[in-house]
Amino acid sequence: MFSKLFTCAHPNALAAGTRRRGRNFAGYLTTLLPPLLSFAASPPMAAADNDHASARASMVEEQLRSPLRGITDPAVLKAMATVPRHEFVPAAIRWRAYEDRPLPIGYQQTISQPFVVAFMTEKLAPRATDRVLEIGTGSGYQAAILATLVDEVYSIEIVKPLAERARSDLARLGYPNVRVRYGDGYQGWPEAAPFDAIIVTCAPDHVPQPLVEQLKEGGRMVIPVGEHGDQDLFLLRKRGSSLQREAILPVRFVPMTGAAENRNR
Repeated sequence: MFSKLFTCAHPNALAAGTRRRGRNFAGYLTTLLPPLLSFAASPPMAAADNDHASARASMVEEQLRSPLRGITDPAVLKAMATVPRHEFVPAAIRWRAYEDRPLPIGYQQTISQPFVVAFMTEKLAPRATDRVLEIGTGSGYQAAILATLVDEVYSIEIVKPLAERARSDLARLGYPNVRVRYGDGYQGWPEAAPFDAIIVTCAPDHVPQPLVEQLKEGGRMVIPVGEHGDQDLFLLRKRGSSLQREAILPVRFVPMTGAAENRNR
């Protein structure tokens, strides 16, 4: 299927090329600078906005919709083409915002590779009326993508400065249907439950029972599970007292911390 993909990994981690079934995920987005005259003719801010819009369009066509990547959901592709990813990365590396790789956002965390964000979102099958729980807010980018697709997003981040920054950025950029909480995502958000879908962007070695309990009957969960360096992304569907499990992608996420980490000590 796919090789391990680096997602919310250490800042030095890069998206890995595939080794399964002969697929090749190599190749990074190249953005051409506009001619010098265009800068002279346009205000700097307008020129920068045009560059980012062009880079986003290239990202969608070359990294997501390409035959090798195969993201096909029109709503997901539209969200990826609309949400300004550069606003969720540090200013010093915004010129790299639409590259085909994760980027560091501080506190040994990253904003995930665009393909991984699109893939997880598509597998979650978001609907306009959904209430979605996200575990691991990070930069807030995944929450912003979901906010364009569903009714409400509840997002939990265990690193307090990241939670505060994401909350501020999401409000500034106009995503009022996202609520961000600083806390331990292992416990979920019980007072807002149940949720139609749950997306997890850090890897426990098991599926947290509180999240299962907060998922509606028939609800979907996308979650990486496994030890560090040996994880699979699962699509779970809740059917009564059981979970239907489907392994959909080998990945490499940072481990879930807090209660999930302490449980194994």
